Amino acid sequence: MPVDFEVRNKVAYVTLNRPEAMNALDPESIAQLAEIWAEVKSNPDIRVSVLSGAGPKAFCTGTDMKKFPPPTECMAATYLRDGQAILPAMKMWKPIIAAINGFAIGGGLEIALACDLRIASSNSKFGLTEVKVASLAGLNGTQTLPRAIPQAIAMKMLLTGEMITAEQALHYGLVSDVVAPEDLPGLATELAEKIAGAAPLSVQAAKQTAVLGLDMPLDHGILYAHLMWGLLRDTEDRKEGFKAFTEKRPPAYRGT
Repeated sequence: MPVDFEVRNKVAYVTLNRPEAMNALDPESIAQLAEIWAEVKSNPDIRVSVLSGAGPKAFCTGTDMKKFPPPTECMAATYLRDGQAILPAMKMWKPIIAAINGFAIGGGLEIALACDLRIASSNSKFGLTEVKVASLAGLNGTQTLPRAIPQAIAMKMLLTGEMITAEQALHYGLVSDVVAPEDLPGLATELAEKIAGAAPLSVQAAKQTAVLGLDMPLDHGILYAHLMWGLLRDTEDRKEGFKAFTEKRPPAYRGT
C-alpha cells in the first residue's frame, strides 16, 4: 500500500510510502489518505496523528503526474468531489503533526500547511513551484502560505517558485523545530505523546478556538473561547484533572 497506517499509544502514524517516487501522490495514495483521515476522525482511541514521508529524500513532492490519466470529466466535478479529501486538519479538530524530511514541495507543502504542527529535519526544503510548470498551487497553498509566514516571503515563493531551506523555514515560522534527520522521528513521537496524554476534549477545543478565532474580530474570538471554556467545565476529564493534580499523580483522561 502507498500509505502506511499504524496506531500506538493513541497516536496514529501515517506514512507516505512511495520513496521511489519522492512520496508523490498517485490516485491510490490519495484514496487511501482520504480513508485514513476519516478513520482518524471517527476513532475515539486516536487523539493525535503524525504524518511523515518514507525514506531520506522527501516528505512529499505533490502529485505524481505520471500516474494520472487524462481527465474523463469536467474539472468542476473532479474538484468538488475529490479536491480537498486529502487535507487533514480542515476535516477534524484532532491535531496533526507534519514531520517533514527532505523535500516538501507543491502539494506536499500544501498538505503540511494543512497540519497543525510542522517540524522538520535539517535537510528539508520547502516550495510551491507550480509557476515553473505553468500551473497554480491547487490545494489552497496561495491562501495558506501567506497566512503561515510573512506575506513578503510567501509572495516571493509563490511568484518565483523558489524553495527555502529548513533554517529559513524555522526563521519565518513555517516550522516550530529543526533537528538532525535521525532525530526527527523521536521528536515527532515525543510531541505526539505529550498531546495524546492531555485531555482530548481540551486539546480539540484549543485547536478549534485558535483556528476559528483567527477569522473573528478579537472580541468575538474571546467570547467564543469563553463559551468553549464553559462547555469543558463540567466534563469528567476536568474533574479527573483536578483530582490527579491534588493527588500528585498522572491523570487518566477518557475524553468524556
